[in-house]
This record gives sequence, structure tokens and C-alpha cells, in this order.
Amino acid sequence: MRFLKISLLALLVLVIATAAWIGLVGNDLIRTATNSASHSLCASAFLARIDPDRTFGEEQLPLMGAVGRAIHYDVDRRRREVRTTFLGGFAARAVFRDGLGCLLAHGDGPVPEAAGFQPDVIAGGFAQTQVVEATDRAIRKALDQAFAEPDPAHPRLTKAVVVLHDGKLIAERYAPGYGPDTPIYAHSLTKSVVNALIGILVRQGKLQLDQPAPIAAWRSPSDPHHAVTLDQLLRMDSGLPFDETAGALSPMAHMLFLESDMAGYAAAMPLAHPPGTVWGYSNFSYLLLGRVVRDAAGGNAVDAERFARRELFGPLGMRDTVIETDATGTPVGASNVYASARDFARFGQLYLDDGVVDGRRILPEGWVAYSHSQTLKTGYGAGFWTNLVSEGSVPVWDAPWGMPRLPKDMYYARGAFGQYVVIVPSEHLVVVRMGISLDYGTGTEDMIVAIIDALHHQPRDRPAVAAATR
Repeated sequence: MRFLKISLLALLVLVIATAAWIGLVGNDLIRTATNSASHSLCASAFLARIDPDRTFGEEQLPLMGAVGRAIHYDVDRRRREVRTTFLGGFAARAVFRDGLGCLLAHGDGPVPEAAGFQPDVIAGGFAQTQVVEATDRAIRKALDQAFAEPDPAHPRLTKAVVVLHDGKLIAERYAPGYGPDTPIYAHSLTKSVVNALIGILVRQGKLQLDQPAPIAAWRSPSDPHHAVTLDQLLRMDSGLPFDETAGALSPMAHMLFLESDMAGYAAAMPLAHPPGTVWGYSNFSYLLLGRVVRDAAGGNAVDAERFARRELFGPLGMRDTVIETDATGTPVGASNVYASARDFARFGQLYLDDGVVDGRRILPEGWVAYSHSQTLKTGYGAGFWTNLVSEGSVPVWDAPWGMPRLPKDMYYARGAFGQYVVIVPSEHLVVVRMGISLDYGTGTEDMIVAIIDALHHQPRDRPAVAAATR
């Protein structure tokens, strides 16, 4: 009986402490956690076809810490949705929609465009369907290191590496359960995809870089936002605040996990600086660019997805790519592309080939050079990071701008937790690395240095070892 009283007392203390903690940090942190888990596990189960328990253990639980241990989730394969709760409350729900990926459904109401659509099958892509093993011993060793776990306390969890040289697939490797057709959460690689979609609209004459951004909420000339241009949104010097600050309750996290109209939330954010004067990492900017794409494509989620498939994914043979939307049908241009590593290799090759594929111009002339030209005095371009700054670091993050051991002409797409599409024009090289490196220790620069060194030491008359990209 005395033990029972002690146990009940301990339980009461735990309940009181938990309630006090929730009251202290506010509901938003818990809602962010449950919404994040619902979306991640929905995409894992129904889009990437990866065991959601594995995803929760590798990605969500380490990020959430103590909160994660109180998370319960249910994967409903019949309804194709995931429901998540925290201690029985703070319910979250994500629903899979054909052709559109997963949508955070805030509440139990109707899901916009719930039926999704059946997209046309994308042809083309790599001629080789089997995994291409490197024939060069040094390149195989470089990939060995990319998948190694030198520090078990800080796992890299590399999921995929793909290497293109001279437009040919010369090496690739995947973690167990992943393969050439596995869509992987791309995080901010999405911003570079949005760069391409905006470029296509510029080529079609529907947009101009120096025009005020066509955002309905900014239409009034008296609004300080009215002067913000598409160029400034792409370059992240629009004056919108640096939104990816430390902690789970950053403005970026609020937008992605707590708002149904993400671009509407971004549009209402006050300017922190006059446009064109200060660089600040801006997920807000790329949600607004997603809204621009949606409006130009027809105004809803299916229109936006069809536009992306018809004008970009299809011509490149990106067969396993989806860009998800929010509840308003706006592509989540900051973060929500899922694509295979091979698809991202094809995407990188498009930029290496100056925006042309199979003789067809996809991006406007000069767009690639524009995309990796320097913004202010930073190491950022317009949707891509550059290797042009050798000193200093990214504000707030205190992270290096580039990869100093790689050639200066290198530029790259980068996403959270170690997503990279690295383009090295002087080496005719594209390298894709994807994974769940929560501590950012990916070894990607070391791997690419080793690959370049190996290529320099190969005999010039070596036989062709891999299939062309088309």
C-alpha cells in the first residue's frame, strides 16, 4: 500500500509537471511536434514507401527529445492518413493525395482536392535501371566514406549518393530500404526547384524579375512590400526577416506546421529592412514564390503540379518527384519536394548544361549564370548557394558559406539534414547526397574532393562505364 501511494504521488507530480511545462512553453510547440510527425510519417508511408516507424526513430524522435517520447501516432493505410497525438491531445492529421503528396489537415474538416489526380507517367530518365556501381576503386572508397558512421553518437544516416560525370551516371549507392526510385524529403533543395519554375515562367514571358512580385496582398502602392521584386525574393534580400532561427518555434516552423495558408502568413510578415539592402535566409520568400507559381499555373494545387510536371519534371525525366502544397493549393516552395536522388541528379545536370536538355531550352538564356551570381556580399545566389566567399559565415547560423576545398566555380542546392546537389562546371560533375544527418556532419565535401581526385587520376582512354542521363 505504501508503494502504491508513492507511485500515485509520483504520477501526480509528473502530471502536474507536464501541465506546467506545457503552460510554460505554450501549445504551439506541441502542435508543431504533432503536425511535423504526422506529415513526415504520412510521406514516409505513402509517398516514399519507407517504414514510418523507422522514419520516426531516425528523424522525428531525435529532434523532439522528451516531447517525442509522449507522441503516439497511427498510420491508417486504408484512409491513407496519419494521426498523431501528444499525451492523448494536440491531435494532428496528414492525408495523402494522389499526385500531390501529403497535406497537413488542420482539424477533421474536408481535405482540399482530397482526390488528388492521376498524373501522366513521365518517360525518359536514365537508361540504366539497375544500381550503377563505380568501376573506379577510389570512387568506391569515397562512397564507402560517405556511408560510414565515424561517430555513432552523431549518425550521418546517408540514404543516397549519385554521381554524374560528363553527363553520365558513373556511381550511386543507397541505404537499405532506399533505391533509385525512392522519393526522399528534399527540404530546402525545393528552393532550387522553385528557382527553375520561376525561370520557366520568365522564359514564357509571364513574369519579369525586376517587376514587383505579383502578390495580391502587396498590390497597394502604399504597402511597403509593394516594391519587393521577384529578383529580391529569389535572392533573399527582399527585406523579410531571417526566419529560420534556432529552436522549434522559429517563424519558419510556425508557418510550415501551424498555418493552413502559408503564403498568406508570409505575406503578412513586416519587412525588417528596406528591400535590396540586407540578406536574410527566407523561407517566407519561397512560399511567396510558390504562390506566384500557383497563380500563374491556374490557381490550384492540381494546376501547379501539372505545370511543374509538364514544364520541368517531364522534360528532365524526373519520374519520382512531387512538390506538395498547403491547403490553399500553394506549392510549399521552401521545403516540400520529395524526389529520388537520381531525379535531383538530372536536375543538377540541367543547370550544368545551361538550362538545356535534349536540345530543348527549359530555362532562359543566362538564367543559370544569374542563379549562381553573388547576392550582395554573401555566398548566396538566387536559389543556389555559391563558393564565391572564402571568409565569414552565414548570419545567425554561424555556418560556412561554401565548401572551400572545392573549385570556386562550384555552386549547389542545399537542404536541412544534409541534402545536397553539388554542381562543379570545371569538372563536368554533379554529385547528389541525401540523408538524415541531424548534426550536419555529412562528409559531403570530403567525398567530392575524393571523387574529383579520382577522376583526375583515371586514364584518359577509360571506357564508358554508365548510361546517359536521357
